[in-house]
Amino acid sequence: MDLESFVRDVPNFPKEGVVFKDVTPLLKDPLAFRECILRLSEKAMKVDFNIMVAPEARGFIFAAPLAFEIGKALVPVRKPGKLPYKTKEIEYELEYGRATLQMHVDAINRGDRVLIVDDILATGGTMQAIAEMIEESGGEVVEILCLAELGFLEPRKRLSRYSVETLITY
Repeated sequence: MDLESFVRDVPNFPKEGVVFKDVTPLLKDPLAFRECILRLSEKAMKVDFNIMVAPEARGFIFAAPLAFEIGKALVPVRKPGKLPYKTKEIEYELEYGRATLQMHVDAINRGDRVLIVDDILATGGTMQAIAEMIEESGGEVVEILCLAELGFLEPRKRLSRYSVETLITY
């Protein structure tokens, strides 16, 4: 199945000049979504890890069924004010602005081996910020796994310390 055909381009979103990769057509098709999760699980099962971390919101959509499919723990990383317990946070640059992410202070323990999951890997800023929080907590990022990568933005340069796997490259 050609998963790329289920991801549509939305020009000038969220701002002028950005071409947003919209995964909602893939989510709307049960067979395509299932195929996507199965392909991600094949890649994830080749990695030795105990905890999966995913940023909101679309990262949750892919990570939750993936964690269920392969029987792994899932840690959410969210925007400020969304997590109910004590948090640590990081501020970072996006391709179209700045953002802040938070995670519970007890989410990652020393020695945890972590797989980060998201939908689209763009500049790598979000993944780099999450990796920094994981490492500050004593965890080790063993891989970054995404549905698609915007290769023309060269995110792998920024993430050169990490193993990165994707199903689609633009």
